[in-house]
Amino acid sequence: MSAAERPALPGTGLIAGRKHALDGLRTIAVAGVFFFHTATDLVPGGSIGVDVFFTLSGFVITLLIMKEWSTTGRLHLGIFYAKRLARLWPALLALCAVILVAGLLFPASGWGGQAGFVLPAAAYVMNLAHFGVFGDSIAGETLGPTWTLAVEEQFYLVWPLLLLVMLRLWKVRTVAFATLAVAGAFLLNRILLVTEGQPLARIYNGPDTRADELLIGCALALLFTSVRTGSRLHGGLVSVARWGAPLAAITLGAALFLFREPDTPGVWFTVFWAAGPAVLALLSAVLIGALVLEPAGFLARILSHPWLANPGRDLSYAMYLWHLPVYLLLMRLIPALPLRIALTAVLTVLVAYASFRFVERPLRQWANAKLEPAVVPVPQERTKEPVAA
Repeated sequence: MSAAERPALPGTGLIAGRKHALDGLRTIAVAGVFFFHTATDLVPGGSIGVDVFFTLSGFVITLLIMKEWSTTGRLHLGIFYAKRLARLWPALLALCAVILVAGLLFPASGWGGQAGFVLPAAAYVMNLAHFGVFGDSIAGETLGPTWTLAVEEQFYLVWPLLLLVMLRLWKVRTVAFATLAVAGAFLLNRILLVTEGQPLARIYNGPDTRADELLIGCALALLFTSVRTGSRLHGGLVSVARWGAPLAAITLGAALFLFREPDTPGVWFTVFWAAGPAVLALLSAVLIGALVLEPAGFLARILSHPWLANPGRDLSYAMYLWHLPVYLLLMRLIPALPLRIALTAVLTVLVAYASFRFVERPLRQWANAKLEPAVVPVPQERTKEPVAA
């Protein structure tokens, strides 16, 4: 295996260290979703934040898998799934519990009548409920946004297993291109569903109709894992990033304010829902790649600022969970929209901090202390070429 094909070890190369600019990108993405739900007329394209989240999630999770693979030559699947649950489930269960209890105690509030949505949300099947797998389609209301968590968790039930099989068969760079091919297959699947006239709820929420977005992020992570700093491929990627990143950032930024997802059947509806999510994921991948390739670049320095990076690292998940419940709770209490949006933002950040401080971080630290010792690196000589065919 050539140096360019050998996976970078965790202490070197493009996959080393935390990418603070990606944390800042999370903050921007969750802000887009926040304003999409609270000020739709002002930010009609804020739903693009979800497409960014999917691509970023595929990228980050695959990097985590590849770091363990590069170090140990294997992946502890049980530990992988346990750590994901410890990372995500406590905050979600806390949200469900609060809404359930508050809705029962105060049925006239914005959280009343939500009991039927708790189980689909907590079980990570809200996306399936949205298009009627369990009966009539439901809106989900306060817990509606958990459909994105469901899509991701359903994807990660399959992706690590598929990735491990491919790593046993091929070199990392080959696996990256195979992953893009799988993404293409899911893109074709969505095109067929759209042209067949499937309802928007099915296209919007399906685990298969969003898989290409996650896989594009996965493929980018695999490509970066196989690249050695200073190699010819690395130089080519940097060149692409320098002109591609500003174009991607400007396009995505403009779309936040100018774009609205089509919901009425027609030519634009067919074109967008056939190819649009993949295009948005590719733009997101270009931006993500640039932030990793050029950490000292203009965009990376802005997004790495603590005011953006710290909330993205610690609060973005809980902010995503809580923003719509808080907004719906205030809807009946605060008639004035600007004041309601401002109060929603403040309360969302405060509740997100409480979730991080008292629920997420303690349980995550406890889980890491229990689980990390089980991941024991093998001797260095066994990791020189762990992905050779």
